[in-house]
Parts: sequence; C-alpha cells; structure tokens
Amino acid sequence: MKICVIGCGAIGSLFAAHLARLGTVEVYAYDVAGEHVEAINRTGLRISGAADFTARLRATSDPRELPLCNYGIVATKSLHTRAAIAQAARAFDETSAVCSVQNGVGNEEILAQSVKYVIRGTTFPAGHLIGPGHVGFDIRGDTWIGPFEPTHTPMSRVEELAGLLTRAGMNTVALKDARGAQWTKLIFNASTNPVGALTRLHHGAATRFAPTGELFNALIAEGEAVAHALGITLDHDPREMVQAGANAPGKHKASMLQDVEAGRPTEVDFMNGAIVQWGEKVGVPTPLNKALWALVKGLEHSWTNP
Repeated sequence: MKICVIGCGAIGSLFAAHLARLGTVEVYAYDVAGEHVEAINRTGLRISGAADFTARLRATSDPRELPLCNYGIVATKSLHTRAAIAQAARAFDETSAVCSVQNGVGNEEILAQSVKYVIRGTTFPAGHLIGPGHVGFDIRGDTWIGPFEPTHTPMSRVEELAGLLTRAGMNTVALKDARGAQWTKLIFNASTNPVGALTRLHHGAATRFAPTGELFNALIAEGEAVAHALGITLDHDPREMVQAGANAPGKHKASMLQDVEAGRPTEVDFMNGAIVQWGEKVGVPTPLNKALWALVKGLEHSWTNP
C-alpha cells in the first residue's frame, strides 16, 4: 500500500507522520519547501506536543520521484490545490483515490479534474511548523471522509482509507455523506478565521471579547441558512465548537491569522467567499460574510502597495 501526502505543512505532516508508523504502508510526502523536505529525509519527521515521536518516510520536491500510489491525501492551502494536483497527478491512475483534508469547499471539484476518484474530507487536528522537519501538534481532533458525489467513489475505498488513518492514530470516520461535516467546519472557519485575521486576536480572546464573540454568532447564522437551503444537515453546532476551541489550552491562532502575520495569501475565497457564492445560488443573503471577504481581500491587496 502506497500513500502520497501532497502538501507537507503542519496538517499534511501530521497525517504523513502518523501513517508512516504503520508497517503496512509506504508514505511519500510531496512539498515544495526544500528545507523541510531535506530535513525529513535526513533525520525524519518529528512531531511534538499532543504526541511526541519521529517518523521515517520519503519526501521530495520533485513530482517525478513519486511512485504510483493507491491513495493521495491533499493538505495544501486551498489556493494551491490546482497547481499541486497538476504537479502530482502522475502518482495516480484509474484505481487511485485522492482525499482532500483541506479547509473550505471547492477543492474536490478541482481535484476531480485530474483524478478519477475523489474523497471529500474534513479534519480538526491543529498544528504549526516549528522548523524544518519538526511540527508542533497543538490540538487532537477527528477526521470525517466520504465519497465526493460526482466521482462515484466506492464507499469501500473511503472505509479502507479511514481504517488506515484510524489505526495510525488519526481517528477517522467514514460517512456516506460527508457534506454535513465539511459544512460544519466551513461555517466554523468562516466565522473565526477572518475575525482573527483582521483583529489579530487569538481564538480564545476573540471568543471572550463580546463584540467579536457576537460577530462569530452572526456569521454562523448566515452560514447555517445557506447550508439549510442546500439541504445539508450540520453534524455539530458551530457555536459549541467555537466555545470548545476557546477553552483549549494555549493561545491558538487561526490559520488565516498565521497567514496574515506571514504576509501570505489567505484561504478566504474558499471560506467566506464560498458561502457568499453558494448563498447567491440559493437566494440566501450573506452580507456579513461578503463584508469580511472584502476586508480580507483588501488587506491582501494592501501588501502589493497599490
């Protein structure tokens, strides 16, 4: 069994390192960060925090070095999905299945343009890069995966991948319909990420500060209305997830805030932008999501010194 993890940032590294501990799986990591790849090949991939171990696996920045794989796990930032799968598509054939564990919605449609079978995924573990070859495991969490409907991915493939991930220590639930789990996280992210990015508040601080905490709830309500119009039943209440995150130890920064602090483009198009687009399709107004999308895009534009 061969599995290729595409995008070996914090989340991709967590999946790759855990899978590498299974004796029945060969894990290949593909990432464009040369120093990270070199460190993994030289001394292994170290995970510290919620788990502490070092895994040995093969990493490369050259897609030509990837073998034919049974499964792919895509963990890049959503804005890099198209380029990443175009580069790594040679590692998959008509029998391979590729799973997205990325933020937002819209990634599966992009993957389906390059591979036959696509798996819809949502994951809640959190981490951060400490240095080349070293990832901090901040928060444990479950993963939910299911067939991406247009590709008619066999449920047996979803169950097999979920079983491998669970045995590796990344608890994963196979669902026939994973849209509810995906939209639950989408709505959670679309409320917390842009607010954190624009205010520079970590998750707990933004939740406990009344004005931003109330904004979280208003953004969640918009997202819920869009999901309801699409016939999607959420798996959990995003408000409870906001509170749970606020009560977690440490001062966890939303991924969008981490991007803003580093001057990197954000995933706002796949979060708030996606809610706005789906809202327009089903006739549900989303003025708050549209406003935050515009503000984050404006912030990104400011970095170009217009």
